[in-house]
Amino acid sequence: MSASFDSEKRNHRKLGTQLELFISMEEAPGMPFFLPKGMVIRDELEKFWKKEHRKAGYQEIKTPIMMKQELWEQSGHWKHYHESMYFSNVDDQSYAIKPMNCPGAVLIYNSRRRSYRELPIRYGELGLVHRHELSGSLSGLLRVRSFTQDDAHLFVLEDQVQKELHNVLDLIDVFYSKFGFRYKIELSTRPEEYMGSIAMWDKAEEDLKRVLQDRNADYQINEGDGSFYGPKIDFHLVDSIGRSWQCGTVQLDFQMPEKFNCEYIGEDNKVHRPIMIHRAIYGSIERFMAILIEHYEGEFPMWLAPVQVKVLPISQAQMDYALQVKNLLENKGLRVEIDDRDEKIGYKIRNAQMAKTPYLMVVGKKEMEEGKVSLRNRKGISEVLILENAIQFIIDEMRK
Repeated sequence: MSASFDSEKRNHRKLGTQLELFISMEEAPGMPFFLPKGMVIRDELEKFWKKEHRKAGYQEIKTPIMMKQELWEQSGHWKHYHESMYFSNVDDQSYAIKPMNCPGAVLIYNSRRRSYRELPIRYGELGLVHRHELSGSLSGLLRVRSFTQDDAHLFVLEDQVQKELHNVLDLIDVFYSKFGFRYKIELSTRPEEYMGSIAMWDKAEEDLKRVLQDRNADYQINEGDGSFYGPKIDFHLVDSIGRSWQCGTVQLDFQMPEKFNCEYIGEDNKVHRPIMIHRAIYGSIERFMAILIEHYEGEFPMWLAPVQVKVLPISQAQMDYALQVKNLLENKGLRVEIDDRDEKIGYKIRNAQMAKTPYLMVVGKKEMEEGKVSLRNRKGISEVLILENAIQFIIDEMRK
């Protein structure tokens, strides 16, 4: 089978329509509409994100989608990024719809006086951002104008930088391992247009290099591809057919705290400036979903599958029993649908297989009489089991 055929078979736009996950509309180019089944996947990704970040000591925040233009001038985004931003006028003042979440996190940090005892402060945000991409570059969920970044902004002391960077890289490994991804690492250095002094850039690049070297990480140097405010480590996922996707990023920033006059009172009772770490793991929920759809070819693991079990009565005579099966599954926290159409069982099975449902429970006259189900997986392997045993089997699969 050719690589191009395999890629087309996995095309997330085609599968997104087939599996009823998302649609694109002319009324909002580059701003995807998520359907109920797509929202299940989003919700599961966000729940996993929140759970792991709580364990790692992050505090979740939410910042406004629109803030005054002068904020973006102060942050440097206006000079380096304004052509990709959307604007609005309110009360005779110019506002920008945020293309990035970092200035909002800085404002929260600056909202009160800080002590060295509070640091590190780790703010996590699933923040909706908008960027004006050219219409010709838009592509399903991979290239959009409206997306949710899984950002985090850490405010740290200088002697905490190395430890916090290691913690971030550990967390990134937890996430990518969960989905079965291998990944490649790049260190992106100072671009032609940059903020701050070369000495600050050299120090930031050295800090990132040291962390990678301490971990014996295999990485490449990507000269001149850092952000305008700092160097970064980029993570390129390798999917199930060997394609590479840039997703996560970790950026060390001495500039933003300087521009916004971020401060803390040190142990010496003097004013000091924190160092800021920007990082994302998914990159964006939308793009990560596109990659997952193609990585799994729509056959999501049980915990992510929009519908985990489809109950298929052979005839209307088994409908009450099928509803009983559905209720028992739902009471165990599983996502279940019942195909109650008056159609042949072969047709129902094919439909469920096209939807890539992990498990089917077929119930006929004999199964109903004996309190059993015919449990069938995505590979077509089936076994008749006592209902309680079948439910326990699926619950055990969920825990893997």
